[in-house]
Amino acid sequence: MVRKATTPPESGTNPPSKNFTELATRKAPLTAVSGPHTSAVRATPHRGTQQPAAPEAHLMRELIEIVRMHSPFASIDIHNNTGNNPHYACVNTLKASHLHLARLFSRTVVYFNKPFGVQSAAFAELCPAVAVECGRVGGLAGVAHAADFVWSALAMSQFPHHPVPEGNLDLLRTFAIIKVPHDASFSYDGSDADLRLRGDLDHLNFSELEPGTSFGCLGGCRTRHLEVLPGGDFNTAGRYFEYAQHEIRLSQHAIPAMLTMDAQAVRLDCLGYLMHRIGRDGQRIIE
Repeated sequence: MVRKATTPPESGTNPPSKNFTELATRKAPLTAVSGPHTSAVRATPHRGTQQPAAPEAHLMRELIEIVRMHSPFASIDIHNNTGNNPHYACVNTLKASHLHLARLFSRTVVYFNKPFGVQSAAFAELCPAVAVECGRVGGLAGVAHAADFVWSALAMSQFPHHPVPEGNLDLLRTFAIIKVPHDASFSYDGSDADLRLRGDLDHLNFSELEPGTSFGCLGGCRTRHLEVLPGGDFNTAGRYFEYAQHEIRLSQHAIPAMLTMDAQAVRLDCLGYLMHRIGRDGQRIIE
């Protein structure tokens, strides 16, 4: 969480990126800038966790109430990821103040409802909240971008009351989550597996894909398919893949995000997400 800074940083005087957390703590009481993959469980049962009675969920509810008493100015959750992705911001509400905070980091903004239990959703009830995706771990450009973003947030005294201009924002929404079945094998190098995924899969991220785009093929005579789950408050995710002639092909227009080549990330989380462009009302803009 970032409370307002008492004085804005002077242009050209930003310290080295490695010092930005220390500086934020010094300039703003109750500052907490999270690291890679840090999250908080939302206070409302079943929205932030499927195990609301767990000790961890109770601890996170206590934490949120403590933060609430301090009236935070903004919440920033800083992430790395494992695929080939641009830097972009994520929000859980389309309120103007949240979009202004997101636009401070990137013009590419993703609105999402799932997964649950993320910091930006937990604190969206308290203040403008955002998660920022800063590329792969160890990337210096991501470190610098995150530092500059925190500096900019500290320099603010309030958020504009007007909406972000339409031309200043590329707004997307997660509509589907792609998973590999837990008992299915997969490969990226053409080796035998239930799902033989293309070797450059993560280079499809944030591309506007046409129906028929290949994600790979099924191995041998296997019939295992990718699992596609709803990425939001939808009853179903819809049909996104077809498997004619054992090819894995996209069946409708979509924009993927966070497609990964990291096998551990696939098993622990997912293969990636499918998005569509939306308006400020959250509704899909039909291609």
